[in-house]
Amino acid sequence: MNLVTPDFGLLFWMVVIFGLVFFLLAKFGFPIITSSVEKRSAKIAQSLKDADELQARMAAWKVEQARMLDDVRKEQAQILREATETKARIVADAKAQAREEADKILAEAKTQIAAEKESALRDVRKEIALLSVQVAEKILRQELSDEGNQRSFIDNLVDEAGKASLHA
Repeated sequence: MNLVTPDFGLLFWMVVIFGLVFFLLAKFGFPIITSSVEKRSAKIAQSLKDADELQARMAAWKVEQARMLDDVRKEQAQILREATETKARIVADAKAQAREEADKILAEAKTQIAAEKESALRDVRKEIALLSVQVAEKILRQELSDEGNQRSFIDNLVDEAGKASLHA
């Protein structure tokens, strides 16, 4: 029995066994393998379809994300603009209020200075009046030290009073 050149009987039985194995595989094995391959193919097709849908959703999400980011940037710019305007308004209000306070303090200072000036002028006038009375008293004492001068002074005063009452 030579394995390189088989006998007719060996060849016959090999063909019969091959046919039997092929028949059993065709009857029972190939349908299972084919259905398994078809299921796997369907699963791969469904996975590809799901991946395409997911990719489309991701693209839509990217567009939505870009739109939302743009909206957020616009809102941020609006908030910054409003904050700048509010800051400017607060600074302007503070300056105006400071100016009003300064004007009020200046007016109060001017009023106080005027009152102190008037008070000082009254004090000076009072001092001048007192000094004038003291000077006049000293002069009168010297001039009226003798009795003749006193009588002539009284006569002059009476004459002046009489003239003043006639004119009035």
